[in-house]
Amino acid sequence: MRKIFIELFLLLILSSLIIFFQFNEIPKKLSWDEVEFSRLALSLENKPYLPYSRLATGHSTLYFYAILASFQIFGVTNFALRFPAALFGIMNVLIFYTITKRVFSQVNYFKKAFFFKKIPIIGESVSSFIPFSLSLIFISSRWYFNFARFSFEATFLLFLELMAILFLIVWFKKQRLLYLIFVSFFSGLAFLSYTPGRIFFLVPLVFIILYSYRNLLLKNVFVFFLLFLVTASPLVFYLSTNKDTRIEEQLFLVDKKLNVQNKIDYFVVNSIKISGMFNLYGDLNGRHNYPGKPILNPIIGAFFLLGILVAFLNVRKSFNQLFLLYFIVSITPALFTYPAENPNSLRTFTAIIPTVFFVGNGVAYLLQLEAKSKILFIGLTSFLITFFALAMVYDLRTYFLYQKEVFKKAFELNGSIMRIMNLKLWEKNQSL
Repeated sequence: MRKIFIELFLLLILSSLIIFFQFNEIPKKLSWDEVEFSRLALSLENKPYLPYSRLATGHSTLYFYAILASFQIFGVTNFALRFPAALFGIMNVLIFYTITKRVFSQVNYFKKAFFFKKIPIIGESVSSFIPFSLSLIFISSRWYFNFARFSFEATFLLFLELMAILFLIVWFKKQRLLYLIFVSFFSGLAFLSYTPGRIFFLVPLVFIILYSYRNLLLKNVFVFFLLFLVTASPLVFYLSTNKDTRIEEQLFLVDKKLNVQNKIDYFVVNSIKISGMFNLYGDLNGRHNYPGKPILNPIIGAFFLLGILVAFLNVRKSFNQLFLLYFIVSITPALFTYPAENPNSLRTFTAIIPTVFFVGNGVAYLLQLEAKSKILFIGLTSFLITFFALAMVYDLRTYFLYQKEVFKKAFELNGSIMRIMNLKLWEKNQSL
């Protein structure tokens, strides 16, 4: 228990340092989206709860209440605008650690592996260090901490999904109704958040169907659906009588000008672009990524490929099923948007969780594979520690030395959010 608290404390410190280092300097400018988000948040003040706003091209509002609360605490400042994303960014690291602590104690591919045996000097097994190591990889990923440094809602959605996944894993082991209620609640909140979160509920639903005790299956599915619908009902009722303009603008599936063959072609192109995003050619949007650079560095990318292969080859294992399903659901929204907008590391942001799981899966498999030789096992472990340390430094260096230069053009507006709001630039845009 002491080791867990020490590791959580170290992760708290490190994630805070990475996210808050030069917080208002990288990026220094604001994006037009952030101005629109500020308008949306302030429009909610002193009004009854609204599940959806047509401001900022149309958004569900849950995250913007967090921005509004930040404005009320810190004032209408750039720091306050970006603070909620940073706060959830730090919390996510701690939740992710807790999840991997539960998962990797059960990821077993070979019997009698040194991987699970205690090392005499430190009194811990190598497997016990996997959660902390993966959490370091998680927080040092450009793909992750970049979105925790400005006011997009990606880290908030990820927080809700991680909470649902955490309670789902606890439910899987204990099969208690209370944990299922929390899974349903956070799945409903994810539906109320960023648009890709509206299909997240499929992940826990399928897992519940697969792993409920037979005599409790119908009850569990009913309880999950009922509480999910109750939680998501404000937005469900709104969308039942109003169109979501963002869906119509972004999804080619609803474009009546396209025939079936066009839509199939778009899907194939998107599949190629998104599958290549991880290791070959990444997002071109300078706010999301260093343009064109794969979202995984070569070392992490190699273990991602190994881990996902291991997951497919051992698909009967419960956690492989869970994270493969989560990965598929996370990339699905981007598969049905127009190809010109892909690859998109924002719309696929929640795929970072199964991605890092697959990295750990590859490491766990490789270390267990060396069960017959203690010398090889120690040598391989030392080699991996060195390589992953280099991978983390590589991502941090890329961001703080090179990607910050891209931000100078990717973020358009100089000055404080209050000054920019007072200029009312949106009125000028509408008059053009």
